[in-house]
Amino acid sequence: MLADAELLAETAELVASFRAELIAIRRDLHAHPELARTEQRTTRVVADRLRAAGLEPRLLPGTGLICDIGPGPAVSGKRWVALRADMDALRLHDTCGLPWRSIVPGIAHACGHDVHTTVVLGAGLVLGELAARGRLTSGVRLIFQAAEEVQPGGSLDAIAAGALDGVAHIFAVHCDPRVDVGHVGTRIGPITSASDEVTVVVTGPGGHTSRPHLTGDVVFALGQVITQVPAVLGRRLDPRSGVNLTWGAVQAGSAHNAIPASGSVRGTLRCLDKRAWELASSVFHDAVEQVVAPYAVEVEIRHLRGVPPVENAARSTAVLEAAAREVLGDDSVDLTEQSLGGEDFAWYLTKVSGSMGRLGVREPGGRTFDIHQGDLQVDERAIDVGVRLLTRTALLASDVAPDPMRPSNIPNP
Repeated sequence: MLADAELLAETAELVASFRAELIAIRRDLHAHPELARTEQRTTRVVADRLRAAGLEPRLLPGTGLICDIGPGPAVSGKRWVALRADMDALRLHDTCGLPWRSIVPGIAHACGHDVHTTVVLGAGLVLGELAARGRLTSGVRLIFQAAEEVQPGGSLDAIAAGALDGVAHIFAVHCDPRVDVGHVGTRIGPITSASDEVTVVVTGPGGHTSRPHLTGDVVFALGQVITQVPAVLGRRLDPRSGVNLTWGAVQAGSAHNAIPASGSVRGTLRCLDKRAWELASSVFHDAVEQVVAPYAVEVEIRHLRGVPPVENAARSTAVLEAAAREVLGDDSVDLTEQSLGGEDFAWYLTKVSGSMGRLGVREPGGRTFDIHQGDLQVDERAIDVGVRLLTRTALLASDVAPDPMRPSNIPNP
């Protein structure tokens, strides 16, 4: 216990020593956002700082990097514990009004990836110093990935480049502006949803609205797809899976008295259960074809696989929660809600055990902002919190066996 207490105190001292620098780095990243797979400057900033700390980052193809810290499996006999950050920004105007607002027109860090990157960098700097002092008995791998905001996600690129080779656990945090700084939201099992893009194109010969019986009524058929297919999914897939099909765009025709020759509807198919997601594609296709069958039209179905649900493993989540209670206090862990948003951290969890926590970034008593909005602001004390949390998580996880992985039938896109 004394050794743990000494290590906690030593870690806290190191985190404090980097605090001002990390805030400056986060503000710099926020002012210079980069879209998916263009994160050249962000990659350079992170890599240069790690090299200055005496570490040896390895650039990933395109953008992003990996950095190993401490003794690897050949020396320690233990697999790597990985910490992941995403680096890309969104195509939004930054309206936060702060001095470090984006200087790039129409691009903003409105999802907190600048914070995620800074937190994992900070954890890496602390862990690097502990390793230099001989205080790190097993290895930690930092993963800074590109393109989380596009589907199917840059995590697949990192995995293909070997990011998970030799990894036992992987952890990440995601900014949550609904949670006060100093708190962490966790949940075992699905925390985010699978998210797919679906499009249905219906075609026919077209005709006059006075004679719908002489043609294929594209608009009426689309109407049946819009109303009936979500209901079919709700009966063909387990209702506990949280399946949700929501349409976002409909196009058909331009005249009130003409049946058009084509029309389309586009939307998102989301699901909280990985097994149900594996079945959703075939059920969706069957439902569309059966719904339009009576209307003498042709149908084309496009289903773009996005990301699976993030399903937090039990043991990994227990490690994250234990770390939070040690460094932030017994009341710092909150049960977080499930979200129907997608997160490509899910792809890592189809390969290894891991957990994602929601990092509170709301100023206590302050305004609640929302992600993917240009006015997003975060309480920057969350950077210190995140560094302490992930550093301690990495130290604890090395002694915990990973959760057994269940076989998955999910094909990589």
